[in-house]
Amino acid sequence: MSSDTKRITVRIPVSMAEELEEIVSRDNYSNVSEVIRAALDSFIEAKNAPEYISNVTVALPKKNVDDIQDLVNEGDSISVDDAIRNAVREYVRDRLTEFKKHINEE
Repeated sequence: MSSDTKRITVRIPVSMAEELEEIVSRDNYSNVSEVIRAALDSFIEAKNAPEYISNVTVALPKKNVDDIQDLVNEGDSISVDDAIRNAVREYVRDRLTEFKKHINEE
């Protein structure tokens, strides 16, 4: 983190603070501030995406994510996000091709 920082104080419900502490412990973050910075980075990145980009959040079973990570580790993609983006792009392209064939047959 840069030495140019600004402290911002935010009040949150106790239950949310407890969940953040659990994330710190579970995911090996240094502290709650690090978790909040990571969340803010994601939020700002999503909000500053170009107009032609839409961010979609999906929940996948951990096993699927682990399998995708294995593919990334083998060099199939550069990241889990990239692998999912490519899979969705290919799925949509295939479905649209099938749809267009079906429309042209009618």
